[in-house]
Amino acid sequence: MAYWRRNSRQMQAATGGVAVAPSSPVAEKPKSPRSRMMRQYDLVERVRSYNPETNEDLLNRAYVYAMKAHGTQTRASGDPYFSHPLEVAAILTNLKLDDATIVAALLHDTIEDTEATRAEIDNIFGHEIGALVEGLTKLKRLELVSREAKQAENLRKLLLAIADDVRVLLIKLADRLHNMRTLEFVPHASRRRIAEETLDIYAPLAGRMGMHEMREELEDLSFHVLDPEAYAVVKQRLDALAERNRNLIGEIESQLSKNLQKNGITARVYGRRKQPFSIWTKMERKSVGFEQLSDIYGFRIILTDVEACYRALGVVHTTWPVVPGRFKDYISTPKQNDYRSLHTTVIGPGNQRVELQIRTEEMNQIAEFGIAAHAFYKEGMGSPTERLKHESNAFAWLRHTVGILSESANPEEFLEHTKLELFHDQVFCFTPKGKLIALPRQANVIDFAYAVHTDVGNSAVGCKINGKFAPLSSELQNGDEVEVLTSKAQSAPPSAWESLAVTGKARAAIRRATRTAVRDQYAGLGRRIIDRLFARAKIEYADDKLTGALPRLARASIEDVMASVGRGELKASDVARAMYPDYKEERLVKYGAAKKSLAVKLKLKSEPHPARSTSVIPVRGINSDLPVKFAPNGGAVPGDRIVGIVTPGEGITIYPIQSPALKDFEEEPERWLDVRWDIDETMPQRFPARILVHNVNEPGSLAQVATVIAEHDGNIDNISMSRRSPDFTELTIDLEVYDLKHLSAIIAQLRAKAVVAKVERVNG
Repeated sequence: MAYWRRNSRQMQAATGGVAVAPSSPVAEKPKSPRSRMMRQYDLVERVRSYNPETNEDLLNRAYVYAMKAHGTQTRASGDPYFSHPLEVAAILTNLKLDDATIVAALLHDTIEDTEATRAEIDNIFGHEIGALVEGLTKLKRLELVSREAKQAENLRKLLLAIADDVRVLLIKLADRLHNMRTLEFVPHASRRRIAEETLDIYAPLAGRMGMHEMREELEDLSFHVLDPEAYAVVKQRLDALAERNRNLIGEIESQLSKNLQKNGITARVYGRRKQPFSIWTKMERKSVGFEQLSDIYGFRIILTDVEACYRALGVVHTTWPVVPGRFKDYISTPKQNDYRSLHTTVIGPGNQRVELQIRTEEMNQIAEFGIAAHAFYKEGMGSPTERLKHESNAFAWLRHTVGILSESANPEEFLEHTKLELFHDQVFCFTPKGKLIALPRQANVIDFAYAVHTDVGNSAVGCKINGKFAPLSSELQNGDEVEVLTSKAQSAPPSAWESLAVTGKARAAIRRATRTAVRDQYAGLGRRIIDRLFARAKIEYADDKLTGALPRLARASIEDVMASVGRGELKASDVARAMYPDYKEERLVKYGAAKKSLAVKLKLKSEPHPARSTSVIPVRGINSDLPVKFAPNGGAVPGDRIVGIVTPGEGITIYPIQSPALKDFEEEPERWLDVRWDIDETMPQRFPARILVHNVNEPGSLAQVATVIAEHDGNIDNISMSRRSPDFTELTIDLEVYDLKHLSAIIAQLRAKAVVAKVERVNG
């Protein structure tokens, strides 16, 4: 991450805080090395405190089994290894999770690191717990950064396992949290890799699941490892500010409570300060100093119902001045991870900016614990995963992300998509019919179009934002109404859109459409090559007959065969032989004979006659439905007699018949194609040509050459100059012209100029 490579001196002018908020239920103070481990009855009591119906026998059996299985194993800190799964289970009791999750946490390393087997765990603890433990075993290592392909594949496994049972994610996050708390005992060389991995994958994944308390602690622990100097400076400023404003949180809490009570509103109010990582990233993102941050102080107002939230908002706004543009209503428009709250910033006591979050108790539980806050003990709704499908938007995002797995061409694409989805905050826009579309910040209309539907994105040609025409690359703002204009004439998006798109979904769809369009081009070329060969050999072609020959060609479909022939990976003669075993390939001719034969054929094709063009491939230009390009160092223009050369993986290269470069292919006549120009005069196109101009070396001579080309509607694509003698300059000019007649007219006009000694066309 480039962020960590920035010069840490930049932070000196930036970075303070207030009294610390109550401890997070997740972020309990880590135990020191070799501290006393939690005993069996301690664990049982922790679970019983929120689940009186807990299965004590199951918990006790799991405790004893895991302790015996890990035996004398130790961690890097010197603690017994069993202390780790025990601490993971303790973290999950703070999230108030079910017995099966706590037991799986105790056992999560047994299959990986001990003699225990899945069958044994199934037999003792049941299939449900066995499946959880095995799901975690497959995800033991999630390597990072320089091993991106491996990391991506493991991330696939993680998300697929979570989709089967979301409790796998909760245990995995708790496992990572405890490992991060004890990272100081890991060898120094591994710390940075683990911290980067945590910041790249685990922290944002916790945030996406709505588990903000866990996300913040993972971010801070990673920040402390990755940039200890920046962390120390921010922490120092926070502590200094806390000392300066020692009584401020209590004063604001008291005033808020009294004002709400005076208006008949019962509320629980408490203050907190932001974590160092959150403060640092905001300073970086907004390029502001520490003192300019408006939300170092954060206060939560917890109420009984939604109506009370809006009443409390009115009280706050009539008590203190509001900071304009700082109000957000996530109750009426929740975030994708189910987060709901009212946000506002006011000028509080001492002219201090204070951020307020107003929410109900249920909203507060979901804000802290995310998907873990959804009840795991409701009857009649199946497994926790089934319940979450009905209750959690965060789980819906997860299932959508897993759905992208089948559409990603390779693991790296999936990793890119997932990281894009994990990191971005959101902006909310609307379709003309009022449908809400949530997108990452900095998303544009292209992203919006693909969020509506892939077909809308592929066929988008323009847009209106709030009723006004705008470019497709326009960045969207909260509340924008976006109308995407589409055209049936565009079936595939320009490949350049991939660099404009922000969302992984849009990028993946554009890549997929581009690959499909290229494949269709190669398949079209391959079909024409095969048709040409079969027509010349006077044998019948039929798709049904080719279908029967597919096993002999080791291809899955007819389209695969056509695309392979078009790419040059498979010879047309091999296809003919697979369909007709007695087919004998025609004798290959040498370059000179091929050139003479082609010259005769091309003369004949100057007279339009459908019967004579059945085996000839038409060339319409660069924007063709075939993968066509023109010869380097000279190109070709309509009016030239041309030949096509098949280049494996690149399609057809068009050469003028007089090009000396064709000698390079004289030993490979099977690559030669009969081609003809097929130009639509109603839609003129420009084609590449190259000329060599010997120019008199005097002031203004180059301008005269350029003027002649411009006056005759030629376009200079590139120009290079070399001095052959003191009196003359040699100009090599790459032009774009409509046809041979157009090119000849430009050359004739250049020869008429006094400053031009010689002009000739270059063909390679």
